[in-house]
Amino acid sequence: MCRIRVTTHDAAIVAPVSTQRVDLVCEGGGVRGIGLVGAVDALGAAGYRFPRVAGTSAGAIVASLVAALQVAGEPLTRLSEIMRSIDYSKFLDRSLIGRVPLIGGVLSLLTSDGVYQGTHLEQLLTGLLADLGVRTFADLRTGDEPEQFAWSLVVTASDLSRRRLVRIPWDLDSYGIDPDDFSVARAVHASSAIPFVFEPVRVAGATWVDGALLSNFPVGLFDRSDGGPEWPTFGIRLSSRPGIPPTHPVHGPVSLGIAAVETLVSNQDNAYIDDPCTVRRTIFVPADEISPIDFDITAEQREALYQRGLQAGQEFLQTWNYQDYIAACGGPAKPLV
Repeated sequence: MCRIRVTTHDAAIVAPVSTQRVDLVCEGGGVRGIGLVGAVDALGAAGYRFPRVAGTSAGAIVASLVAALQVAGEPLTRLSEIMRSIDYSKFLDRSLIGRVPLIGGVLSLLTSDGVYQGTHLEQLLTGLLADLGVRTFADLRTGDEPEQFAWSLVVTASDLSRRRLVRIPWDLDSYGIDPDDFSVARAVHASSAIPFVFEPVRVAGATWVDGALLSNFPVGLFDRSDGGPEWPTFGIRLSSRPGIPPTHPVHGPVSLGIAAVETLVSNQDNAYIDDPCTVRRTIFVPADEISPIDFDITAEQREALYQRGLQAGQEFLQTWNYQDYIAACGGPAKPLV
């Protein structure tokens, strides 16, 4: 393994260069997703490639683009270019009834279960992914077996009808859907449909919303149950390392709803997120001061998040050692039960 010098605004960091493969799992975080991109860029610059990627919500957006760029043979450096071009304010797409002055938002919520449609994201991703040759999950098949490793992308959504986490494309058969026919952009749309903010995605009679409702950081998705891993899984989180959580003010019903969801998700995930072996394989990108639904996020805030992600990824690589991880953890970390 050799090393390259990568530079942040503050200092030059010597990061290890590797051709090693790693699976990647990206946490959800709304408009803060550019922080994930910084960490991905740090890994890519160090020579890492990602046979399988997964994500929830914003993490699903990033993961889908990573998978598509690799399928197309495009450099991962294009990821930051694409993410920087996204105008989050356009995500707030109201229906005709939602445009009624004063009461449009309430009417949309009552009639469609969400203030905004959420279709702009799906349309945007449909175009971006199609340009890279990806439309359905058939375009992301790896040829590997078993099914857990048959696709290079997995995104998660929450099925309110069945009260369960949906792992797309793995669980599509249970809905009578051929995974090879299912739109990748629609899967990401479902994974990003924040309850009450965006309308749910209806699939085969089921109601799907943001995967973060049940698990915002499904870092164990690619862990093997038949022995040690072929290669490691890295996770990227949009938060500081475990410790005393920051205090976030709650103002208004939407903010209250988001806070309730985040509290539920934290309690669901913390059982294994705080596990020392999970911490060892996770890149932590500080982003707590920005709301995941701040759709007016400025270019300066986005650039700051990107730089934090880049630096966090570089610092992670300074201490990461796969053999040390295996010696300490004996393979992937397991959720506490």
